[in-house]
Amino acid sequence: MTAECDFVTVVSGLPRSGTSMMMKVLEAGGVPPQIDELRRPNEDNPNGYYEFEPVKALKEDDSWVPGAKGKAVKIIYKLVYDLPLDTKYRVIFMQRDVDEVVRSQEKMLEREGLDPGAAQRELIMSLFQAEIIAFRNWIATQPNIKMHVVDYGDFIADPAAAAEGIAGFLERDLNTVAMAEVVDPSLYRNRAS
Repeated sequence: MTAECDFVTVVSGLPRSGTSMMMKVLEAGGVPPQIDELRRPNEDNPNGYYEFEPVKALKEDDSWVPGAKGKAVKIIYKLVYDLPLDTKYRVIFMQRDVDEVVRSQEKMLEREGLDPGAAQRELIMSLFQAEIIAFRNWIATQPNIKMHVVDYGDFIADPAAAAEGIAGFLERDLNTVAMAEVVDPSLYRNRAS
């Protein structure tokens, strides 16, 4: 499947928005992940993080990007700006309630023995919202990037429909049944009240 694609599938979103789940979903469907498995699964991501360490240095070295055509790579939204312009991308953007994202991050920090500073929650939420609006506006101006937004809660509620939408967006013959079966509602642990 990698040879027929002239684009890189990018899974993006805020941290703790379901990007690792989406990477696993795409892998089940037949899109190979661009990963290195350096970050091991843990209580916060029991199915793995699906990360690729060179993504963190994308601004300094993007030489790996052309080799990722036909594959899926997880890139936090802030680093998508650094992707080379001479490559085509299909971005699957995971949208999740910002309150849920922040609560999930706080719980992860608590498990690591750190104080998440709950007093900063409102400020963090408003910053995230502003950054996501700016990101989505920027994407709309990029001729080499197409974006498909997947709502995390909707995906959990109806994974079959979401999988079909993703396959259509990627224009690939994916195993949508296997994709839907990956979704584990028990991992939706930090819901908005």
